[in-house]
Amino acid sequence: MQVAGAMVGALWVTGAAALWAALCGRALALEGGMLYPQETPSRERKDLNGLWDFRADFSEDRNQGFRERWYQRPLRESGPVLDMPVPSSFNDVGQDRKLYSFIGWVWYERQVLVPRSWTQDPGTRVMLRISSAHYYAIVWVNGVHVTEHEGGHLPFEADISKLVQFSPGELNRITIAINNTLTPHTLPPGIIEHMTDSSRYPKYYFVQKTNFDFFNYAGLHRSVFLYTTPVSYIDDVTVTTDVDQGTGLVNYEIVVKSNENFELELLLWDKEGRVVAKGMGARGQLAVPSAQLWWPYLMHEQPAYLYTLEVTLVVQTGAGIVSDVYTLPVGIRTVEVVHNQFLINGKPFYFHGVNKHEDADIRGKGFDWALVMKDFNLLRWLGANSFRTSHYPYAEEVMQLCDRYGIVVIDECPGVGIVLPESFKNISLQHHLEVMEELVRRDKNHPSVVMWSVANEPVSWLAPAAYYFKTVIGHTKALDPTRPVTFVSNSRPEVDRGAPYVDVICINNYYSWYHDYGHLEVIQLQVNAAFENWYKLYQKPIIQSEYGADNIPGFHQDPPLMFSEEYQKFVLQQYHFALDQKRKDYVIGELIWNFADFMTDQSPRRVIGNKKGIFTRQRQPKGSAFLLRERYWKIANETMYPHLTVTPQYLENRFFNSLDQNCF
Repeated sequence: MQVAGAMVGALWVTGAAALWAALCGRALALEGGMLYPQETPSRERKDLNGLWDFRADFSEDRNQGFRERWYQRPLRESGPVLDMPVPSSFNDVGQDRKLYSFIGWVWYERQVLVPRSWTQDPGTRVMLRISSAHYYAIVWVNGVHVTEHEGGHLPFEADISKLVQFSPGELNRITIAINNTLTPHTLPPGIIEHMTDSSRYPKYYFVQKTNFDFFNYAGLHRSVFLYTTPVSYIDDVTVTTDVDQGTGLVNYEIVVKSNENFELELLLWDKEGRVVAKGMGARGQLAVPSAQLWWPYLMHEQPAYLYTLEVTLVVQTGAGIVSDVYTLPVGIRTVEVVHNQFLINGKPFYFHGVNKHEDADIRGKGFDWALVMKDFNLLRWLGANSFRTSHYPYAEEVMQLCDRYGIVVIDECPGVGIVLPESFKNISLQHHLEVMEELVRRDKNHPSVVMWSVANEPVSWLAPAAYYFKTVIGHTKALDPTRPVTFVSNSRPEVDRGAPYVDVICINNYYSWYHDYGHLEVIQLQVNAAFENWYKLYQKPIIQSEYGADNIPGFHQDPPLMFSEEYQKFVLQQYHFALDQKRKDYVIGELIWNFADFMTDQSPRRVIGNKKGIFTRQRQPKGSAFLLRERYWKIANETMYPHLTVTPQYLENRFFNSLDQNCF
């Protein structure tokens, strides 16, 4: 067996990029803002979701599509194609076993009729936006290369105005090639193993190896849009907020792209449609007397209050006045870590929530509104006030709902499975810094995002990890000084080289599951010892960011045995006893692993995926969901009404009603 860090040909993402550079002699860097596409008086949007033509390149080196230049003519002319839904992962849609585990290049294509009003107006800028393509993507329009992007969870876009304008009524062909190969320098990393024993494997046989425990789904996972702006336009909006003796302060910075003189006007609207503050210019501060603050779910009787910031650009051109309008929801709130507390609006906040995955039957990681709303309704039912985007950024629409529902987010980048020494080298570090820039740029204005997470369970005891994580954490703090930064560790505290630089310690452990199998009696002792060792060394607040046990629904055993529903509940109860001893001191949160069962690579320790969910993959509750619900509503009761005894049902009805009024 040969373990490859690079591969001859273009199966590897890096090799593919080199091949494409040789073909076209150019590279394109992602620049500018990344405002979410919306319809305003000056902007229009066209959804390109639906069925796309799809073809996987099954050639031995996965390079046939580039050699034959499939992007230069309709994909159907290159050979057989499938109908592939977008958004979705391609892995689970069909019945082809080879496609389920395919590694390499796949090709998507769709023909689009651009509205006539877009194509005939030289003052209109037409943008193609791809919300997520896992992992490396190259994009052509009508056979012309327009952009490429590395990273599977963040949006990218290209100005295609010159390619689609002045041809009204003609179909335009959008072609996207995607490679899901992971290397030691991608995020997340991986390696390709070439099996060279001809008595056991066929010629050219290889497999993708990773060090993370979820399935490497691939494809166009989120929406693809066309949208327009004027040629002079609002490129980016950055908002930070503060509170001074009841007055809300909204600090803003607007980036405009224009070759002409321009003016900017800002209006801040409340929910009742009243203008509560006005501003002029590209940078400034809006003051809101007696401001309604953005509070997390179950922390205030009126959570998740959002104002609307309306930004209007006015440009005087030779042809007359041109305007651009963009609106942004704004939640006024503060976040800070003080001593052993995590404060939101100056009050202690305790994370009682979940870890999640973007994962479901058939769709894989494909975005699905029905599934998303089911998950949010379950979060509210559960009494969860927070989640971590384990282990990658989630869809922008999910973040918007968190703002609207008051669900607090620890926003995590795809830095999972960083265990190889090669993954700490400069090429990996540079990419990690770029990913954090893209993540902060996309999510910086969400009030629900209260902390950045730069990695999950890296091998942080390696010597290069100290410089690596000092650099990544420092860079993230420079990008956004208003939020704390963490990374999630499963190392021993005395050897963890990243912990000195974070603001909050997040620890994962699975006592009586991955070691001391079945010995439930040691959990409390080991959890307490872990808390005390971490706090003694770093004197920082701690979140129990993962804990749990697998549970196959319908398996019952008393006394509890592993994989039974009783065992999962007992593990959770033992952790809760330990958490209750420390959460009045320096433990500031607990996030169960996991919200729902999810798919993983096949292995003897996984029975069709990871079964640590408190809900099944189909979002049905296990017994542990009711246990956690009782606990979370009890904690919420203590937070909201410390001197009264209020039933969970009363709190639930009160908050569901207030949220429904806020959101709709």
